[in-house]
Amino acid sequence: MVRQAGSDIQDLQLIDKVVHISRVAKVVKGGRRFSFSALVVVGDGKGRVGFALGKAKEVPEAIRKGLEAAQKNMITIPLDNGTIPHDIEGHFGASKVVLRRASPGTGVIAGSVVRAIMEAAGVTDILTKCIGSRNPHNVLKATMNGLKALRSPEEVARMRGKTVEEILG
Repeated sequence: MVRQAGSDIQDLQLIDKVVHISRVAKVVKGGRRFSFSALVVVGDGKGRVGFALGKAKEVPEAIRKGLEAAQKNMITIPLDNGTIPHDIEGHFGASKVVLRRASPGTGVIAGSVVRAIMEAAGVTDILTKCIGSRNPHNVLKATMNGLKALRSPEEVARMRGKTVEEILG
């Protein structure tokens, strides 16, 4: 689903994906009260991506809350011809996500949670593997931790006080 972002963030097309919806039951004297939590991912398809958890009594309201929060938490990741600049692992809890560069034409080889993040971020070629816990919340956070740790060659060269050619060989 593609939505037009309001003037609160910026005027561009944002890609949003609902990753997981949970129904939560609270047991009270008269029975059960149900509420919903929606895990959503938002991206611009050009290297910016964010995620959030929205909670409400109804599913559409939970998704809306999650989308608003995800737009505020967007991070920028470096892209290199539709893939990531280097291989990396992301960890969160018992989940580990391995993200590997891929040559053009490979596509997004990933599970549903990681695929949603990559498509929203604009990554077109990547190989991924989820190791350990497959809990959608932990897999999403592990993937985002890996993406936050990515560094572009220019950034690494600046930190080391060298040129990009010296870094890349």
